[in-house]
Amino acid sequence: MLVAGSCKSKYEKLKASNDMAKKYRAALDYYNKKNYSKALDLFETLVQRYRGQAQAEDLYYYYAYANYNLKDYTSARYHFKTFADTYPGSLRAEECRFMAAYCYYLDSPIYSLDQTNTSSAIDALQLFINLYPKSERVAEAGKLIQNLRDKLERKAYENSKLYLTIGDYQSAVIAFGDALRDFPDTKYAEEIEFLTIRAQYLYAKNSRNYQQVERYNLAITYEQQFTDKYPKSTYASEALALKKSSDKGIVETKRQLEEAINDEKLAHRFDKKDTVTSQPTSEKGNDNKKIPN
Repeated sequence: MLVAGSCKSKYEKLKASNDMAKKYRAALDYYNKKNYSKALDLFETLVQRYRGQAQAEDLYYYYAYANYNLKDYTSARYHFKTFADTYPGSLRAEECRFMAAYCYYLDSPIYSLDQTNTSSAIDALQLFINLYPKSERVAEAGKLIQNLRDKLERKAYENSKLYLTIGDYQSAVIAFGDALRDFPDTKYAEEIEFLTIRAQYLYAKNSRNYQQVERYNLAITYEQQFTDKYPKSTYASEALALKKSSDKGIVETKRQLEEAINDEKLAHRFDKKDTVTSQPTSEKGNDNKKIPN
């Protein structure tokens, strides 16, 4: 206990000291011994006092890395970026630009959470590649970008399926289309295109009778495109079943609409039967009636 108290007293005296040279040596010593918390405390004072002087570049470099080693990636990326902006001619500028982007990468959460940092990481890594196209770190940056895009792809896929699960069929159709547009080479493409058929069928089935025929027809169009694209798909039989159900739905809807012409009560009931009230993007201005891609 006495030893611990003595060491603490010595460190506190050092922090309160005006001997910047001594603080500088101690900060680097703590850093090299991986005592990053104490090093950071001293660096915070030193970077202010040595601003504009020859030692400032080294201090700020270690200051950024002290934050990084303490896993404070938000602060670290700020300081790495500031270093690169402040000392663009430094031999360490490229490294710090990469580390700023890498800190964004490390702060990217699991796919189910908000992906703002993921998008920022992609932008930062792409900027690094653009600024240093011949850097040996370009290959690593490219791999990191792909990892991040895989995460965004997974989120788009899972979110789209969630709409289908909770019964928001219109949003599911739109989300599946957006996923295919944003990630045209996605490994989930076949399943997404099949689920688009299912979502469109259920969307039609839960629509007003007056709108069902058009929406069933779009489900049939999606099925035809799917079958042409994936003739040996494991979803082929389910897709065909949805097409047949859509065909039956059209026949039944037309029969009911004919009856409603002379039955006001039935017509009034048809007006109320609708769990969705507007058409999805995939139906608006889509003359070719293609699955969004």
